[in-house]
Amino acid sequence: MISKEDIFKIKSQADFDALALDVFKFQFENNGVYRSFCDLLYKNPSDIKSVFEIPFLPIQFFKTHEVISSRGSIEKTFTSSGTTGSITSKHLVTDIKLYEESYLNAFKHFYGNIDDYVVLALLPSYLERDGSSLIYMVNDLIDKSQQPESGFYLNNLEELANTLNSLEARKQKTLLIGVSFALLDLVEQFQLHLKHTTVMETGGMKGRRKEIIRQELHQILQSGFGVEKIHSEYGMTELLSQAYSKGHGIFECPPWMKILTRDTEDALTLQEPNKTGGINIIDLANINSCSFIATQDLGRVYDNGQFEIIGRFDNSDIRGCNLMAL
Repeated sequence: MISKEDIFKIKSQADFDALALDVFKFQFENNGVYRSFCDLLYKNPSDIKSVFEIPFLPIQFFKTHEVISSRGSIEKTFTSSGTTGSITSKHLVTDIKLYEESYLNAFKHFYGNIDDYVVLALLPSYLERDGSSLIYMVNDLIDKSQQPESGFYLNNLEELANTLNSLEARKQKTLLIGVSFALLDLVEQFQLHLKHTTVMETGGMKGRRKEIIRQELHQILQSGFGVEKIHSEYGMTELLSQAYSKGHGIFECPPWMKILTRDTEDALTLQEPNKTGGINIIDLANINSCSFIATQDLGRVYDNGQFEIIGRFDNSDIRGCNLMAL
């Protein structure tokens, strides 16, 4: 049986590849939806010798099927944001502690101990949007920071600006995480000069503001916050792991997560690095659902494993945590 310890003690590419093959075999045998998909492709664990041969389940299956590999009881159901009448994705989580270990280990991997930070969230509060995996994570980071100023500040921008200035005055390490439109609202009303704050955007503009490219967004935010770089978080309802960018929209995965790209004309063909294609994700923390997912995002993976998100496939559903605030 694959354990949590196996997932979070990965130290090398060889460790990752070996565990990914074990996870594929486990999910083939225990996930009826994924097994049926693999059967249609005539893919069997006995035929799979490399990570690059593993089939990736289209992410749309999370909207129409129960994608689950565990016989445990469902502890939490995460749902995607959506417009009225749209079909949302459902991620059935049988071990919420696994999700907590994933985001806490990832945060420590990229940023250090959470209790060194004040966490300020320009996001809908957890109670306003039960079912959001992002809100679950941020709410827990707020709690684990154990700082009195930590909290959600969605509709009180003046209080947030005053809090940021106060924290800056005492040189307190701070994480400001928010959806794009709310961060823009903040810098339009208040000019800030942050030297001890990490500003992290989670995307999210549709329905609230005119779409602008990431580079332009980051330039506006850099100027408004007085920072050199804007950080970003990349995650989704269907995953239990996140990738992070420390600037310029270049993301890096934690050791138990990997990004590949597929040919836009042939969904079953993986590409070499440095080509634009559909984003495929291996998330080994998804042991109890599906760890191999073909998303509707477009991007480019570099030789060192870092990646950037370029856009979305045409005619794919609107995705964005900003919809939670509508």
